[in-house]
Amino acid sequence: MNITIDTAAATAPFEQLRESLIAQIVSGELAAGTKLPSVRALAAQLGLAANTVARSYKELEAAGFVQTLGRNGTVVSSRLDDAGQQLRALELTRDYVTAMAAIGVPKADLPSYVERI
Repeated sequence: MNITIDTAAATAPFEQLRESLIAQIVSGELAAGTKLPSVRALAAQLGLAANTVARSYKELEAAGFVQTLGRNGTVVSSRLDDAGQQLRALELTRDYVTAMAAIGVPKADLPSYVERI
């Protein structure tokens, strides 16, 4: 698991962590059933407060990306629920819009590209 937190970024650390984990889950880098580090261990590894990691895990669980199994820790969900699928679709859409903007495509033209596919 490769996560970097930029403390100087405008995006809050818990959001950076959440987005990084979502990206790794969506890409398949973190497969279903993969056990995530404990809140304390990941907080220590990243130099964050435990509450910051706990908030990220809580939001990931609410979105269906992970499941908390009590003493057995937190694992990548084997099946995303509807809310998780919607969040995943939003994340992928954001990546698409960002990539298209990077090559100079105006937002108004994006629907025409989707229709062509």
